[in-house]
Amino acid sequence: MKKMDLLSIGNISNEEINEILDLGKKVKKDKAQYAETLKGKSIGLVFQKPSNRTRVSFEIGMVQLGGYAIYLGPSEIGMGGRESVKDVANVLSRYLDGLIARTYKHADLEDLAKHATVPVINGLSDYAHPCQALSDIFTIKEKFGTFKGITLSYIGDANNVLNSLMCASAKIGLNIKIATPKGYKPDKRAADAAKSCAAVSGARIEFSHDPKSAAKAADIIYTDVWVSMGQEKEAKKRMRDFNGFQINDNMMKLTNKNCLVMHCLPAHRGDEITDSVIDSKYSVIYDQAENRMHIQKAILLKLLA
Repeated sequence: MKKMDLLSIGNISNEEINEILDLGKKVKKDKAQYAETLKGKSIGLVFQKPSNRTRVSFEIGMVQLGGYAIYLGPSEIGMGGRESVKDVANVLSRYLDGLIARTYKHADLEDLAKHATVPVINGLSDYAHPCQALSDIFTIKEKFGTFKGITLSYIGDANNVLNSLMCASAKIGLNIKIATPKGYKPDKRAADAAKSCAAVSGARIEFSHDPKSAAKAADIIYTDVWVSMGQEKEAKKRMRDFNGFQINDNMMKLTNKNCLVMHCLPAHRGDEITDSVIDSKYSVIYDQAENRMHIQKAILLKLLA
């Protein structure tokens, strides 16, 4: 069989997305049923940058499936520096059954997948975060029971999370409204792909620079940090540019009644979102975090079983 990688939402079909969501639901409901499914299998977590949720959810998820996970941080490998991506891919393919890569450059991830003979899963790159997006739409389906007629409003930075989230939403028929500051418009390649998918699924996708307009009639409001890892030098400028994009009590008044609040974490409380919102009864941020493990277990089962 030809190996399957998960590098972005764009490289999996709608059918495969629904298979992952359905399997994630089964895995979450009955952990014991899948306890030995990947017995004898092993994965390597090749990380160029630190992580909380991605590392723990993949490591514990693999253990719960009966397999083994090994963490390989920047000091162990130095992929792309001390050792070439090609050599890392070829060597680790001899030892492991799968690779989870967390890279700065998406090109490094693609290079790793090109040379690896085992499945490669994107644990985050500068372009995409497919595992996050899949767990997000899983959480939305869990809360609403459907995607039809539901509107997700993403307000904030046009980053890797948005690239994956808008593509996933467009594919499965979830309406999405996106508001970013001027000068921070979404990646053209990701936006064009999302528009194409929306044309097929019937989902509405809107782009603007007006956070209040995006918040109106939202069933879910989603934000992320304004300054991501590697952007620290831009922090002062970004804080000025994102003025007015904070998710606070006044912004929430514009949304539909009982609008859910989502954030992929880590959150910079008091910047992109206030404590009163992130800690409200409408916040599902910890459900999102938990569901990372269930969906990633489903992904591991699909690619490694």
